Amino acid sequence: MLWTDRIRQVKLLLVSGAIVIAIVSLVVSHILTCDLSMEERQKMEVWAEAMSALNRADQNTDLGLVLKVMNGNNMIPVVVMDNRGEAQLFRNVEMRKGAYADSLEQAKVLGRQLKAAGRCIRIQLNDSVKSDYVDICYGESLMLKQLQRYPYVQLGVVMLFVVVAIFALLTSKRAEQDKVWVGLSKETAHQLGTPISSLMAWTEMLKETYPQDDLIPEMDKDVKRLELIADRFSKIGSLPELVPTNMAEVLSHVVDYMDRRTSNKVRITMELPDHDVQVMMNSPLFEWVLENLCKNAVDAMAGERGSIVLHVEEDENSVILDVTDTGKGIRKRDVHNVFRPGFTTKKRGWGLGLSLARRIIEEYHKGRISVKASEVGVGTTFRIVLPHLNLL
Repeated sequence: MLWTDRIRQVKLLLVSGAIVIAIVSLVVSHILTCDLSMEERQKMEVWAEAMSALNRADQNTDLGLVLKVMNGNNMIPVVVMDNRGEAQLFRNVEMRKGAYADSLEQAKVLGRQLKAAGRCIRIQLNDSVKSDYVDICYGESLMLKQLQRYPYVQLGVVMLFVVVAIFALLTSKRAEQDKVWVGLSKETAHQLGTPISSLMAWTEMLKETYPQDDLIPEMDKDVKRLELIADRFSKIGSLPELVPTNMAEVLSHVVDYMDRRTSNKVRITMELPDHDVQVMMNSPLFEWVLENLCKNAVDAMAGERGSIVLHVEEDENSVILDVTDTGKGIRKRDVHNVFRPGFTTKKRGWGLGLSLARRIIEEYHKGRISVKASEVGVGTTFRIVLPHLNLL
C-alpha cells in the first residue's frame, strides 16, 4: 500500500511539473509573441512610410534610405492593394509557379484575408483625394509563426519525457519486485525443506509406534501440505511445467481443502459443464491461486454467512472460471489496484497474494485474471480466462 501511494505521489509530481512547465512556457511564449508582433507592426509602419515617401518623391529626393528600408524587409509577407482591392505588388509571399498575373490573383486573395484580419496599414497617396490610397497588408513572419508553435512542441516533449519517466519508474520497480519475490520464494522453500524433512521422519516413527492413533494421519496430511507449499514457492521464478489437467479435479481439491478449514457458515459450491474440461496447467500453482481467492472471499465475509461459487464454462478459444463470493465487495476506486504489489485492505496483509496470482495466471499459464464485477455490500466476482487446450 505504501509503495502504491509512493508511486502515485511520484506520478502526481511529474504530471504537476509538466503542467507548470507548460503554463510557464505558454505565458513566456505569449509575451514574446506579443512583443515580436508589435515590433513587426512598427517595422511595417516604417516600411509603409518609406513607400509613401517613394510615391511622393521628386527629382531632388534622396531615395537611398527609402530603398534601403524597403529592401530590408526579407521576412514579413507584404501585399500592396489599391483602392479597388487589386494586388499591385507583393513581397516575401510564397506563390505557386505560373504567370505573374496568376501570382497577383493569389496575392489579392491573401491581401483580402490579411485586411479582414486587421493586419493592414493605409497610405494616402493624395491628401486632397481621400479615395486615392493603397493598403499595405502584412502577415506574420516565419519567425513569429515558429515562436507561436514552440510552446506546443515543448509541451509535447515534456509530456513524452513524463510518460517515459513513469514507464521507466514502473518497469524498474516491477523488476525490483520480481527479484525480491523470486529470491524470497526460493529462500522460503529452502528454509522449509529441513524442518519438513524432519517432520516427515517423525511422522513415520509415530506411525510405527502408534499405528492405531487417529491423529497421526491428519498430521501426515498437514506435513504433505507443507511439502506442497514449499514446492509452490520453489516454482516461483522458474518456468513451471504445464500438463493437460481436468479442471473438475483441481476444483475438487481446492473445495475439499477449503471446506476443512472454513467455518460451516460459508458454503463453497462448483458449477461445471456436463463434460470434462481439459486445460494445460500446473496444478499446484493454479490451486494456489484458487485458494488465495477463496481465502480472500472468506475474509471478506468477516464471519458472516455466505457462499463461494466456482463456475466453469468454455467457448471456442478459452476456458472461463468465475469465482463469486457474497463478501463485503471492493470499492470502485480500489478495483484497479487489487493486483498491485503492496496493496491490501487488511490490517495484517502484505498485499502480495493477488499480485502473485496474476503472475501465475498471466506469465505462467498465458491467461488473464481480472475483477469481473464487484459491489460494496453485495460481493465480488473474479474471472480467470485460460487458453483452450486445442489452441496450445
